[in-house]
Amino acid sequence: QAQLVESGGGLVQPGGSLRLSCAASGMTFSFYTMGWYRQAPGKQRELVATITSGGSTNYADSVKGRFTISRDNAKNTVYLQMNSLKPEDTAVYYCNAKRLRFGVNDNYWGQGTQVTVSS
Repeated sequence: QAQLVESGGGLVQPGGSLRLSCAASGMTFSFYTMGWYRQAPGKQRELVATITSGGSTNYADSVKGRFTISRDNAKNTVYLQMNSLKPEDTAVYYCNAKRLRFGVNDNYWGQGTQVTVSS
């Protein structure tokens, strides 16, 4: 049974930094593209960043240059380093794992971790 567990969220001041972690289990982690998504109150879920099994990354324009996604396949963990945080970054951040096999998408989600950016 695949499971993703996020951690590292919390309260931080504008301009501060936070690192989120997502630990995966019950899956062959290295096969999956990993991603971070976020959802703020009253808004739709949006893509923050993704990283492929080969290490290729992409970012939402709103976080480019401030956030860095990385993965450690030996630890079955994906990270999101968030710097220069802004109040508009406040959201629940969700870890995602996905892959395409035989034309069918596997897609898994963590429970989310709250990030609040406020003075």
